[in-house]
Formats: sequence, structure tokens, C-alpha cells
Amino acid sequence: MTTQATQPQYRLEQKRNIRGEFPGPKSAELAARRAKVVAGGVASSVPVYVADADGGIILDVDGNAFIDLGSGIAVTSVGASDPAVVGAVKDQVEHFTHTCFMVSPYEGYIAVAEKLAELTPGDHEKRSVLFNSGAEAVENAVKVARLATGRSAVVAFDHAYHGRTNLTMGLTAKANPYKSSPAGSFGPFAPEIYRVPMSYPFREEAEITGAQAAERAITMIEKQIGGENVAAIIIEPIQGEGGFIVPAEGFLPALASWAKEKGIVFIADEVQAGFCRTGAWFASEHEGIVPDIITMAKGIAGGMPLSAITGRAELMDAVHGGGLGGTYGGNPVACAAALGAIRTMEELDLNARARAIETQVRDRLTKLAEELGIIGEVRGRGAMLALEFVNPGTKEPNAAATKAIAERCLQEGVIILTCGTYGNVVRLLPPLVISDELLADALNVLEAAIRAAG
Repeated sequence: MTTQATQPQYRLEQKRNIRGEFPGPKSAELAARRAKVVAGGVASSVPVYVADADGGIILDVDGNAFIDLGSGIAVTSVGASDPAVVGAVKDQVEHFTHTCFMVSPYEGYIAVAEKLAELTPGDHEKRSVLFNSGAEAVENAVKVARLATGRSAVVAFDHAYHGRTNLTMGLTAKANPYKSSPAGSFGPFAPEIYRVPMSYPFREEAEITGAQAAERAITMIEKQIGGENVAAIIIEPIQGEGGFIVPAEGFLPALASWAKEKGIVFIADEVQAGFCRTGAWFASEHEGIVPDIITMAKGIAGGMPLSAITGRAELMDAVHGGGLGGTYGGNPVACAAALGAIRTMEELDLNARARAIETQVRDRLTKLAEELGIIGEVRGRGAMLALEFVNPGTKEPNAAATKAIAERCLQEGVIILTCGTYGNVVRLLPPLVISDELLADALNVLEAAIRAAG
């Protein structure tokens, strides 16, 4: 049972309830309206439309209640209508919605930057800039690194995902659907981006340590680029869209140490893994990494659009006045939401809650993996967990089973997300405020779907 100290109050009944076939008539009507006005390139994972959401429940316009194991892709970690976030937003909206921090600044932006300086790894002097999306944060982190070092090359990793803008598409590893499709490419992409192998323990051809995997990457960088030409290394401490890949222990520290020796800016992309998701404020902390720059978004503001980069003062202050910013960056309403969300994370100790979720989920799914050959690996940290599906007896990716499992879960009232370079990974990102009882019910549904597929 979840303890009372970490149990939030819910508006909606925390119970799944499928009232009939879906999508229901109201969702079908909205889908028809959407088809006439929304670009076809915008895809949605589920065919139902949301009327309300709270805790671990999403209620659709036809009255169906789904258990949410996606959190809007790790965004609504404090729940989709957290009282602290809602209250902070309401209060801010009553005063002003926007002035543009670059024109008429306000306290909220400063208060968020102060919290980021406090929460991010390292006790060095820090500076922050606020933006709107994860991709925007990544773009600006690269800008800072290039200007501060006077170098141009940027190193990214296999299986990486960093966004869908031009520069971040170049950093992203997966072509379809992010960079191209059978119809053509979104390119040409930004130059001076280089890709090296990731530590992916489950798919290594031979077992190697994290230090050995790092040496493999470093050797490639030195041979093909030259360390003295590299402005930045950018890496997700736990890869998101690539399949929730947790690198072998020692991989990240070895890379960070080499980068420091070479004067390379080490950028940790914590857009998906940050803000209590992995059982620590940032995934970098699990191996004691202190990045030069951290990119953040998603869980930072309880669902409001906000992102940030926080970095060493000497790097961030190398940029001239006017070199960073944007009209909506650090919007006052989004800043208020962030302060409310962080307050909830602190008061409910959502780092501890994420670790408790991991224990509940991992214990259950590890036993299932030992029984069923269709599960190649259970991995992740905190409430950022995944199952990689394979053809039994092999490591061959089983994307068909993964898709079938997600579809069956949805039919039973549980929303799960898939990911992975090969489309064969189910990722679990429940709101950190989900109750033990609701999570157990969702796992029952997931287990039945896996058994049916296996």
C-alpha cells in the first residue's frame, strides 16, 4: 500500500472503466473534425479524445476511464491536474500571462533558475536559460558549447533521440519517422554532427564493460574527428525513444572524464529522464556524473510548455547579450507551473515514490521474463522502465508482438507507449502519484496481454 505521507488527493475515481466499444461516438466525431483541419503528419498513439485526467486516470469524452502508463511521455509526473500546479497557474493568470522576459522581466523566471541551480548535479556556479521545448533546449545547449569552445563538431550516439527540429533531427539516430520516410527526407541536416556507438548491453555482440564501450566510442571520435575539434558530446543518461537503454556501469563516467580532459562540453540530455523520473532528480546522479550542461523539459512544469538548460557559469556567460532567448521562453504561467510541480515533487518525495514504483513493477515483470521467452530484457530505473520483446530463443526484435500488446492493453483500458530503434520496446512511464492499487491493476492487464502475445 502507498503510505499516507505520499498519497495525493484525487478528483477522479482511480479506477479503469471501459463502458463500451471505443473509440466512442464523441471521439469518432472529433476524429472526423481533426481529419479536415489537422495535418496528417501529426500522429496520436490512441484513438480516443481526453475530457479529464487526474492521478493515474485519463477520462475520454465518451466516459471511458483509462489507466495512464504514459504520463504524456513523462510530462505529467505529478499528475495531469496537480493541485499545486493548477493553483499556481490560476494565480499567475490572474496577474499577467506574458510580458516577454527579454522585454519586461519578472520574478518567476529567476525563481525557476534558482531551483535549477539547487537541484542539478554539482556545487559549481550555474546559469540557466528557459525555453519552450526539449528540442529548443538541445539546440541552445549546442549553441552555447560551440561558442564557448570555439569548436564546431558535436558527437551524438546510436539510438539517440534529441528532437525533430533541423539540428536535433541530425542528432537523432532513428530515420523513420523522425528524419525521413518512404516519401522522402526532411534533410539536408545541420553539418558537423558525428555518431558513435552507444553502450547497449542487451545487444552487444560480445559482453563488454562500460569502460570498454566508452573506449570504443572515444577511439572512434579521436580517429574520425579528433578530440581537439569536438565542441560537445551530447547523450541521454538513459536513452528514451531509442528504447530506454541504460548504458553499462562506467560508460558515462569514462566519457565525462575524457571530455573534461579534452575541453569538450559534456551535455546530459535529461529531457525525458529528469525530475524524479528515475528515482533521482536527474539520471546523471546514479553514476555521480556532473554534466557541464543539462537540458530539461517534459516533467519540469506539470504539463505546461517549459524547457531549460542549466550549465557552468563560465560556459553560459560566454554568450553575448541577446545571443540566447525567445519570445515565449520562460513564460510566466509556465514558470509558475514549474515551481508548483517542483514543490509537489519535494513535498511528496517523488524520488522515493519512483523507486517504490520500480520495485513493484520490476519484481513482477522480472518473474514474467523468466517464464516467457518473448521478453528479452526488463530494464530501466525508477518509474522509467521498459520491456524489450524478441522472438523466443533469439534476440531478434519482435515489433509485431509489441504492437499487439499495446493494442490489447488499450482495449482493456490501459494506455502504454512503445519505443525503440526496432519498434520492439514497451516503455512504462506512470505518473509518480499513481496508487499502488491502480498500478497493480495495470500490470495485471499488461501481463495478460504479454501472455496472449507469447
